[in-house]
Amino acid sequence: MKLRTKLIITFLTLILVPVIFTGAAFFGFGRYQISGIKATYGVEVEALLLDMILTIILILIFTSVLLTAWIYRSIVTPLHHLQVATKKITEGNLDFEMPAGGDDEIGELCTDFEEMRRRLKESAEEKVESERQNKELISNISHDLKTPIAAVKGYVEGLMDGVADTPEKQEKYIRTIYNKANDMDRLINELSFYSKIDTNRIPYTFEKINVNAYFADCIEDLSIELEEQNIELSYFNYVDEEVLVIADVEQIKRVINNIVGNSIKYIDKPRGMVNIRVKDVGDFIQVEIEDNGKGIGAKDLPQIFDRFYRADASRNSSKGGSGIGLSIVKKIIEDHGGQVWATSKEHTGTVMYFVLRKYQEVPVT
Repeated sequence: MKLRTKLIITFLTLILVPVIFTGAAFFGFGRYQISGIKATYGVEVEALLLDMILTIILILIFTSVLLTAWIYRSIVTPLHHLQVATKKITEGNLDFEMPAGGDDEIGELCTDFEEMRRRLKESAEEKVESERQNKELISNISHDLKTPIAAVKGYVEGLMDGVADTPEKQEKYIRTIYNKANDMDRLINELSFYSKIDTNRIPYTFEKINVNAYFADCIEDLSIELEEQNIELSYFNYVDEEVLVIADVEQIKRVINNIVGNSIKYIDKPRGMVNIRVKDVGDFIQVEIEDNGKGIGAKDLPQIFDRFYRADASRNSSKGGSGIGLSIVKKIIEDHGGQVWATSKEHTGTVMYFVLRKYQEVPVT
C-alpha cells in the first residue's frame, strides 16, 4: 500500500470514527427519550451522557494508538534506519546492510539506499584494488629497471677503465649496452601503454592486412632477436595467399612481441625453441606460439592474462617484467574482436593462441 493511501485512510479514520459513534450514541439517546421515561429524565440523561463521553474517549484512544503504531512502523522506523545508515556512510563504514522496507515510497527509498551503499562499497573496493595494482606496477617497473641500468653502468665503466681492450670486447660491450637500453625502452613503453588501457585511449588504426605477408615480416624481425639469444625459431603458415584480416599493424605486432618475450623469459632449456603456426579455422585465422620453457602450473594458467599476475613470484632478475604484458595482449585481441587463451604443461612448455576474424567482402545487392 502506498504512503499516500495510508495517510488518506488515517485521516478519514480519525474523522469518521468519532462522528459515526457519536451519531449512533445520540440516535440511541433519542430512542431512549421517546420511550416515555419522564420521571427520572434528568438523572438518566446525565448518566447516559457520561457513559457516551467515556466510550467515545476510549474508542478515540484505542483508534489513535493503533493508527500511530501503524504509521510509526511504516514511516518512523525506516527513517531511523536511514538515519543510522547515513551516519555510518558519513563515517566511512560501508560494511552493513540496510533492512528491507515495505512496498510504499519509504520502502522504495530504503531499497534504493541499499543499492547506493552496495555500489559505493564496490567502487571503494575497486579504488583500493586499483591503488594496490598501481603501487605494484611502480614497484615492478622500478625493480626491473634497476637490472638493465646496473648492467649499462657496469659495461660503460668497463669501457671507460679500458677493460674492453680489444675491438671484439668493445663491440660486445656496446651491443650489450644497446640490448639493455632496449629492455628499458620496452618497460617504459609497457607503462605508457598501460595508462592508455585504463583510460580506453589505445590508438588503433585498422586496415586490411595480408596474413602471409604480414607474418613473414614479423618472423623476419623476430628471427634476428631470437638468434642472438640462442633460441631456435620455426615458422609454419597454413593460410592461403589471398586471406586478409582487419587489424592494427603495430598493435598486433605488440601482441606477438609480448607473447614471444614472455616465452623467452621462461625458457629454461640449454637450447630454446619457439614455434609459430598460422592456421585457417573457418571465419578466423588462428596464431599459435609454442615454446619449450618451464611451463605454467594448472592453478596459475587461468590467471596469466590478469593484470599484474605473475606465476613466478620470486621476481629474480632474469625473469623480470612489469606483469602486464599478457594483459595487454588480451586487451588488444579483444578490441580486435578475437580471443586469446593458453595451454601448458609444466617442465615441457606453453602454447599461446589467439584468433583474428578474416576480412570478407559483403556482396552489394
